[in-house]
Amino acid sequence: MTIGKVLSEKALENPDKVFMYYEGISKTYKEMDEIASRVANELLNLGLNKGDNVCLLMTNIPEFIYVFFGNSRAGIVTCPINPALRSDELEYIINNSEAKIIVVESRLVPNVRKIRDRLGKLEQIIVVGGEEEGNEHSFDKLIAYSQMEKPDVDVSEDDTAAIIYTSGTTGKPKGAVLTHKNYIWDATMMGRQTKMTEDDRFMCILPLFHVNGQVVTVLGPLVVGAAMVLVNRFSASRFFETVDKYKPTAFSAVPTIYAMLLNTPGTEGYDLSSLRFCVCGAAPMPVEVFNNFEKAFNASILEGYGLSEGTCASSVNPLDGTRKVGSIGLPFPGQQMKIVDHDGNELPNGERGEIVIKGPNVMKGYYNNPEATEAAIRDGWLHTGDMGYVDDDGYFFISGRIKEMIIRGGENIYPKEIEEFIYQIDAVAEAAVVGVPDDFYGEEVKAYIVLKEGKSATEEEILNFCLEKMAKYKCPKSVAFIKEMPKTPTGKIQKKKLVEEPTWTSE
Repeated sequence: MTIGKVLSEKALENPDKVFMYYEGISKTYKEMDEIASRVANELLNLGLNKGDNVCLLMTNIPEFIYVFFGNSRAGIVTCPINPALRSDELEYIINNSEAKIIVVESRLVPNVRKIRDRLGKLEQIIVVGGEEEGNEHSFDKLIAYSQMEKPDVDVSEDDTAAIIYTSGTTGKPKGAVLTHKNYIWDATMMGRQTKMTEDDRFMCILPLFHVNGQVVTVLGPLVVGAAMVLVNRFSASRFFETVDKYKPTAFSAVPTIYAMLLNTPGTEGYDLSSLRFCVCGAAPMPVEVFNNFEKAFNASILEGYGLSEGTCASSVNPLDGTRKVGSIGLPFPGQQMKIVDHDGNELPNGERGEIVIKGPNVMKGYYNNPEATEAAIRDGWLHTGDMGYVDDDGYFFISGRIKEMIIRGGENIYPKEIEEFIYQIDAVAEAAVVGVPDDFYGEEVKAYIVLKEGKSATEEEILNFCLEKMAKYKCPKSVAFIKEMPKTPTGKIQKKKLVEEPTWTSE
């Protein structure tokens, strides 16, 4: 199955059912199917062919999904771009992806126009929701008169559906090449493991340029015939209003969002009873945040694990059965996971090493980057760069990134373990533990902390608490209190910035 075929199938089964809710707008499966064909036909009319690449530079607006579906139907490859990127960063991705067209939200168009002369292979710009200039095209005008018949393009499950650019924390971003099969398999497994049904409504609060937004909250509902609620931008204060209004049954978020929701006042008076489960990924969930959220919101959290190179998800805690707090759960059926040492040898249960995965959701490779592909995929196994271990029941646990592990005087220290203890302190809203250079030990442990509004704590109180809870060598030797954590658009704390950028200083 391909993304376009799944959409057509669901539109035939239940044409009048609403698939997407967005700020007072609703679109049925039939309408989504028709729009997808309109977009596909118009892109083909503009001179694109199957296999050509199209960049998407948009926030969470319906047009992103329209073009994503339309590209899939025409066999065109979607290359989503983080809308927070600046012009020079855009230039690299647009040129690296060899995109012929970019579809861009009107308020972001100036960033593209600024570098237009440096975009060698880009032929056309399509503007969404605003006025076009010169030889640009208006998205609304293009699809208003395009045909609704499905284009005559033979798209297979092994064809490339998207190129997802990684964050580039260790250099230039790399484009993970994902097929239709990657997407549909991963979305199907996610739906099965969460027991999603056609009665569910999945709220999308994470950015659509990221695989989590695409797989868990767009394609997940699609493959089971459910609905989605699209949110343009996450706001803790508006979250409760949206749940009250649209009655979603589930959503996917990262740990920092759960912490924000817990610390947002004024939730009284909103009906949140529709929520039955929430998915957490992208970073390990602090146990204290996990327990407090479930207690406050009466909804089960399913911690999972995945990465862009694995399409999105590779493991999750089961909705029914044993959920192990702090674990990333069990591998999807058909997904292989194991823990290996630096030579690739599998390690016994309980021993820490690198998590590697193998299965139908693993990317083809990095776009036009055979060296990086060879380094990442060895003997069919995707090396994730994440450290962890597996217990005797087969549940996997993350210890952190390999490069984030702190080595103090020859002792391996795992930041997540220390963060778990710090989160037990009532005044702490967010915590991040990093290694900093030390002349004697090589590295020392430092904690960065964001306090809850109206709460206070001192460095001495934090250090004394840690000394009571763990071995002395693991304890932070210094604490910095900051106003906010530097984060990626998906909510991951950027520990590299904490260490390297002087702007993230103590209050």
